[in-house]
Amino acid sequence: MMLCSRISRRLPQVASTKRCLVTVVDDFQENLKQMNLFSAINDAMNIALSNDKTAIVFGEDVAFGGVFRCSQNLKDRFGPDRVFNTPLSENGIAGFAVGYAAMGGTAIGEIQFADYIFPALDQIVNEMAKFRYRSGDQWNCGGVTLRVPCGAVGHGGHYHSQSPEAYLAHTPGIVVVMPRGPKSAKGLLLSSIRSKDPVIFLEPKALYRAAVEEVPVHDYEIALGQAEVIRQGSDVTVVGWGGQLRVLEAACNVAQDELGIESELIDLQTILPWDVETVERSVRKTGKLVVSHEAPITCGFGAEVVAAIQERCFLSLEAPIQRVCGYDTPFPLVFEKYYVPDQLKNLEAIKYVMDFAK
Repeated sequence: MMLCSRISRRLPQVASTKRCLVTVVDDFQENLKQMNLFSAINDAMNIALSNDKTAIVFGEDVAFGGVFRCSQNLKDRFGPDRVFNTPLSENGIAGFAVGYAAMGGTAIGEIQFADYIFPALDQIVNEMAKFRYRSGDQWNCGGVTLRVPCGAVGHGGHYHSQSPEAYLAHTPGIVVVMPRGPKSAKGLLLSSIRSKDPVIFLEPKALYRAAVEEVPVHDYEIALGQAEVIRQGSDVTVVGWGGQLRVLEAACNVAQDELGIESELIDLQTILPWDVETVERSVRKTGKLVVSHEAPITCGFGAEVVAAIQERCFLSLEAPIQRVCGYDTPFPLVFEKYYVPDQLKNLEAIKYVMDFAK
């Protein structure tokens, strides 16, 4: 009852104003700050809480900053009514988010590890994703954003290493996002929080401290549903998302330096809906495609990319499309270095499609 009364004071009398979309540009060089991934995410939530008085942050341990420190100092600044811990219940976190957003609030929930999102799938799949549709647009819970740390971290083993984007992408009605670094994370998270659709925001936890970039300090957004071509090339198209982009960029660098292969590297950024047109344009130019992700290969999201591009670009393809992914096993602990689709595996795939096309 105390929680309900606290939250009721945060609900809006009118819908909160959505800010206009601002694409990240390089016109703010004087307003850049070096940030790692977790500090960029913290900065985005700080801006969201400052600009939207209905916005709240909640989840397991978020009041003291969370296990990855993404919400540190937010409770001190915005108070315990707006930044607070929840019980150890992922289904409860997702359900609470749906209810709060349905009343007009902005709900920023955290699922502490992606591996534990599965108890919340009932709320995500059967409530969050269908809330607007089943009511004929009379109700919606578009104010939900669930932040979810995911992926390999070097020592996570079975239950702290999984990447569930393919499970989630099979759910019409939600948006699934995964940034590759601090700059994209801040812009994509602000877009997600302000989106009119519920968003699952997957964060590659291995990058929380490892990825450091110059990030604009101002408020900006990166459009959802749009891929980014982060490296131009004419020989082969390479597609990935999230933390895998660092691996793919390294493979592309070696292919260029040692073999003279010009790879076009694309970051999907949004998994659902994904930007098939950008990938299609690239493959029509290069005639070759390599797709890579950490999740198991069978029914991984790479399979959807391959199927769609085969349908659209069949007569442009010069080599079989290659998928470089995790194996169809539980995520191993001591064998993680063999499991992950590393730089060498991706380099071999790039070489294969080039040799095949000769």
